[in-house]
Amino acid sequence: MARYKVQPTPNPDSFKITRRKGTFITTGVLAFSNKEEAESHSLAKSLFEIIGVTNVLILPQFITVSKTPESDWRALWKEVEEKLKEHD
Repeated sequence: MARYKVQPTPNPDSFKITRRKGTFITTGVLAFSNKEEAESHSLAKSLFEIIGVTNVLILPQFITVSKTPESDWRALWKEVEEKLKEHD
């Protein structure tokens, strides 16, 4: 069974990634719109290392990753998945 469930959002350039077990953070909401803002959070910082990522929203049970319109989700997803594995 996959560790994450990936779902589209109303924004075609964003995907919602839900954890099947555990949480990303304990409480609250963390929103990052660039690499500099994400500097203090290791998962967000690593997601911004992926070319094409434009926004990261982190809640306890899910994250939303947004990309540039010209980026391809199929290519990005492999990198996103690797970053998530690094932070499990």
